[in-house]
Amino acid sequence: MTLTQAQSTKLARSLDAFEAEVREKIRASMPQLADQKYIDLVGVVYDAADEATATMQEEVDHTLLEHYLQKLKEIEAARVRLERGEADVCVECGDEIGFKRLHAYPFATRCIHCQTLHEKIHGGEAAPRL
Repeated sequence: MTLTQAQSTKLARSLDAFEAEVREKIRASMPQLADQKYIDLVGVVYDAADEATATMQEEVDHTLLEHYLQKLKEIEAARVRLERGEADVCVECGDEIGFKRLHAYPFATRCIHCQTLHEKIHGGEAAPRL
């Protein structure tokens, strides 16, 4: 059930690539968030539609940043599981998480069977992809 050294290395590289991608997305959005002040979005005309649009954009930006930060937490948790030799162990049943699944989605914490069951029970609460 333990990953081979080659598989662990591949998984670590996948995590590195995902982390670089997420950090780049954060960097790309941060200047926009910093430069885009509420008053610039709304303008000096107090139009209710403009104000609603500005508020919605702020909320979308905030939500997107929260999503990226959550992804970084998932990457770090996956690294910890990998270091402990637990990356391929399902948190629900203790069975093996297949390497193909981990390679495709290195943050996976459940085997296919338990993930399918989790999605049936909890609907759309399954971890979203980047």
